[in-house]
Amino acid sequence: MKPVLFNNTVLRDGHQSMAATRMSTPQMLPAAPILDSMGFHGLETWGGATIDACLRFLNENPFDRLRTLKKAAPKTPQIMLLRGQNIVQYTSFPDDVVEAFVRCMCANGMDIIRIFDALNDTRNLETAIKAVKQSGKHARGELCYTISPVHTVENFVKMGVELEKMGCDSLGIKDMSGIIQPRITYDMVKELKSKIGIPVTLHTHDTAGLGASSYLAAIDAGVDCVEVSISPFANGTAQPDTQRMLALLEGHPRCPEFDKEKLAELRDYFEDVYKELAKFTSPANERVDSDILIFQVPGGMLSNFRTQLKEQGMAGRINEVVHEIPVVREALGWIPLVTPTSQIVGTQAMMNVKFGRWKMICQPAQDIALGRYGRTPGPIDPAILAQVEKLSGKKAITQRPADLLEPGMEKVRKQCVDKGLPSDDETAVLFAMFPQQVEALLKPKAAAAPEPKPAAAPAPAIVPAANGGATKLYVTLGGNRHEVFVETLAS
Repeated sequence: MKPVLFNNTVLRDGHQSMAATRMSTPQMLPAAPILDSMGFHGLETWGGATIDACLRFLNENPFDRLRTLKKAAPKTPQIMLLRGQNIVQYTSFPDDVVEAFVRCMCANGMDIIRIFDALNDTRNLETAIKAVKQSGKHARGELCYTISPVHTVENFVKMGVELEKMGCDSLGIKDMSGIIQPRITYDMVKELKSKIGIPVTLHTHDTAGLGASSYLAAIDAGVDCVEVSISPFANGTAQPDTQRMLALLEGHPRCPEFDKEKLAELRDYFEDVYKELAKFTSPANERVDSDILIFQVPGGMLSNFRTQLKEQGMAGRINEVVHEIPVVREALGWIPLVTPTSQIVGTQAMMNVKFGRWKMICQPAQDIALGRYGRTPGPIDPAILAQVEKLSGKKAITQRPADLLEPGMEKVRKQCVDKGLPSDDETAVLFAMFPQQVEALLKPKAAAAPEPKPAAAPAPAIVPAANGGATKLYVTLGGNRHEVFVETLAS
C-alpha cells in the first residue's frame, strides 16, 4: 500500500482561510526552504485570492511572488488555484486572456494548476485545461463539492469522468466549505477510483470539524493525496494541520513520514506570523462550527465575511445574513458556494437582510440568473428570473458565456499603453482583472492613494442615485462597480 501524499497549503489557502489572505511574501520566505525540504507532494503558493491581495493590500506584484517562491522552494511542485474562465476574478474573460494568463504563470514556475468553475459547468474549464496542457504543466480538474438535491455522488462521478476525457492529469474533490462527511467521502472516492485512471486529491476545510475524519475515510478508500496546512494557519476554517493528520494516521499502512522536528519549527515560525496578522484573524475562524453544515459558507469567505460586515456596520447581523444564504442559493439554482459565487450569494443575502428579501438584486446575482456565469446545477426560481429579466431588459442565455466575448488581449495592451504602463503579457493580464490596482502598483504616485475596499467583500458599498421614477444604486463587489435597480415588490 502506497503512503498517502500530502500537499501543503499554508502559503495560500491556510492564510486565505485564517487571516484574510494577508501573509506577505517576506513573511513566507523564511519558511519556504523548510517546506521545500519536507517531501510534500506539492506546495500551494498562488492563485485564489492571493493575487488580488498582493495588488490591493500588500503592494506586491503577484508574478514577483511566484518567481521568488519558486526560487526559494525549487524542488517541490508549486500549486495554484484557477477559477476557470474567471481566472482569479469574478467574471468571465475572453479565451485569449485566459490563455495568456496561463502561459505567464507556467513560464514563471507554476507546476500544478487546480482548475474549477463555481457552477461546475465544465464548458468554463475547457480553455484553461487546454492552455495548461499546451504549456506542458499539470492540469488538475476540480469538482466543487456541495450538498443539494441536485448534487449526488453519481453526478460528481460523472463530472470526474468528463474531466478525465477533457485531458486533466488528475482530479480534485474541492470541498471549500468543509461539509463533506466521511461516509460520502468514502463512497465518492471509491466510485471515482473505479471509474477513472488518474490520481484523486481531496481538499477540505475543518470548519465543521469533519475535515480530518473525512481525510481518513478518503485514505481508506484509496485517495492518492490530501491537502494539509500548518498551525495556526490550519484547522478551523483552514485545512487540517499536518502534525494532527500524522498523529491520526499513526499505525495506518498508508501513513507518510515527515520530519516532526521541522514541523515543530514551522509551527513556531507561523505562530509569530499569525500574531503579526492579528488584525485579520478571529477566534470564530479557529473553532468548530456545525452550523456550516446548514449554511455551507466556505472558510475563506467566512474569514473575509466577518471583517467586511463589520466595516459595513452589520457585524451584529451576521447570523441573519448567514441564515439568508441558503435561501439565495436555492433561488439561484443550488449553486455551490465558492469564489465568485460565494461572494455573490453573500452580497445578495446581505441585501435581502438590509433591504428586504429580493427588494434589490445585485448585478452579479442578476448575471447568475441570466446564465452569464454558466449553466447552474439546478433551475433558477422562475419568479426571480422573471424579476431579473424585467429589471435588466435581457433574456437568459444558454451558450458558454465566453462565446459571447470578443478577444481581449490587444485591447488590454492598448489600455496599458494609454495609461503609461508596460504592455507585456504579465502586466496586461493583471490589468485586465485589476486595472486600478495594477496602475497603483506600477505608478508610485497612484500607489499612495487610499486603500480600496476588499475584493472578497460580501457586504458591498452602496451609493444611491436618481434614475427617473426608479432607484438606481451603485454596488461595489470585488473592486468592481455595478449598477443595480431597486424594485419594491408587493407582499
